[in-house]
Amino acid sequence: MLTRRYRKQERHAQILLELKLKPHVRVAELAKQFSVTTETVRRDFEELGRSGLLQKAHGGASAQHPGAPSDLDERRHQRVAERERLGRFAASTVKDGTSIMIDAGATTMEFARILAFRETQIIAITNSLQVAMILGQSPKADVRLAPGEYLPREAAVIGLETCEYLAGYNVDACFLGATGISDVGVTEAVKGFASVKRAMIRQSRRCNFLIDASKFGQTHLTYVAKFDEIDTLISDKRPAADFTKKLEENSVQVLVSNS
Repeated sequence: MLTRRYRKQERHAQILLELKLKPHVRVAELAKQFSVTTETVRRDFEELGRSGLLQKAHGGASAQHPGAPSDLDERRHQRVAERERLGRFAASTVKDGTSIMIDAGATTMEFARILAFRETQIIAITNSLQVAMILGQSPKADVRLAPGEYLPREAAVIGLETCEYLAGYNVDACFLGATGISDVGVTEAVKGFASVKRAMIRQSRRCNFLIDASKFGQTHLTYVAKFDEIDTLISDKRPAADFTKKLEENSVQVLVSNS
């Protein structure tokens, strides 16, 4: 059977298409897909990178998001596979016709990407420019971006105006990230994020936190939520047995993205 030979322009177009569907592509996988050497794929990355269409990362390349700030961008390149699984699993729990709030963060961006790719019919309210842009690619998403004080390094808005805007809606569920979860509850390190998350919790019938296992046991400056305010914790690994027991005693459902 003859193997299709991709011209350079076709490879470039396919690489950019892949990056619309996921945040990271790998050299070895693309070399196999295109039936070319890894050196050829790396040269493709060099050309696309010089044009500002992607950014090279270890072993591959990542999507270039307009206006993505350094703090957020750095986190996007950490624990990529784990966040992909977590975001995909969380997106599978959202049914057509659902109204949701989504806050800013690397994990919630991945969650939004899968919703957009699947063209899930939703009304989505967010304080994240990145989440809004990702969901804006889906014809089935009604996206509403909150106003507020712009936080450049997180590509998000915060503050009183943001919280007042959120208070004008009642949604089926919120999907939130956080920088830590420990015995004291969910906590946040980024300035202004905690008050926005709490505003989203107040306006949502169900509260879902998307927190990867690297943040278990971490406690940060600002309180976000106690366990009895959380309906579901979605993660890439199950917490330790004693911590899981404490969550379950507070009626928190723990869901794990195994694949």
